[in-house]
Amino acid sequence: MEAVGTFLAMGGYAAFVWPSYGVAAVILLGLLLASRRRLRLETRALEALESSAALRRRPARREVSGARRPA
Repeated sequence: MEAVGTFLAMGGYAAFVWPSYGVAAVILLGLLLASRRRLRLETRALEALESSAALRRRPARREVSGARRPA
C-alpha cells in the first residue's frame, strides 16, 4: 500500500501533476461534448436542406422543338 501512496505523491510534485491531469480531462470532455453537439446541429441542418431541396425539385418540362417560352 505504501507503493500506491508513493505513486500518488509523484515524488513531491502531486500538487502540480494531478491538477494538470484534471484540467486536461475537463478540456477533452468539453471538446467531446462540443463536437457531438455541433455534429447533431449540422446533421439537422443538412436534413432540413435536403428535405427543402426535394420539395423544390420539379420534373423537367420538355419543350417542343421550335417553340419558345414566353419571357
